[in-house]
Amino acid sequence: MNHSDGYVIVAEMVFPNQANHYGTLFGGEALKLMDKAAFIAASRSCRHAVVTASVDRTDFREAVRQGDLAEVVGRVVSRGRTSLTVETELFSENLLTGERRLCSTSRFVMVAIDAAGRPTPLVPAEPLPG
Repeated sequence: MNHSDGYVIVAEMVFPNQANHYGTLFGGEALKLMDKAAFIAASRSCRHAVVTASVDRTDFREAVRQGDLAEVVGRVVSRGRTSLTVETELFSENLLTGERRLCSTSRFVMVAIDAAGRPTPLVPAEPLPG
C-alpha cells in the first residue's frame, strides 16, 4: 500500500498533560488525534488542501491510560464531489505488556478547498482499494 491510498497511522504517547484526574486521555485529545489522522489520510488521497466539515459519529469504547501509546489508523472510505469520508480507529497499547485495545472509532467528512477557502471539486481518482 502506498501513501496516496488515503491510509495513515498516527501515534503518540499519552502524557500527564493530556490526561484527566482519572489518569486517562481527555476525549478532546482523542478527537484531536483522530482529526489529525483524518486530515493526513484525506490530504494524501486527494492532494488538495482539506478541512474538517463534520464528525458523523464518535464512539468511546474504552479509556486510553496515561503512559500508553495512542495509535490512530485513518483510511479514506468514500469520495464525493468535493469531500472525502475518513474512518478512524484509536487503539491503546501498553508498551511494556503489548496489550492493545480498540478504544474509539469515528467518521470524519473532509472537504477539499481552494485558495479562497471555498469547496473545490476533487480530481477524479481511481477507485478506493478494498
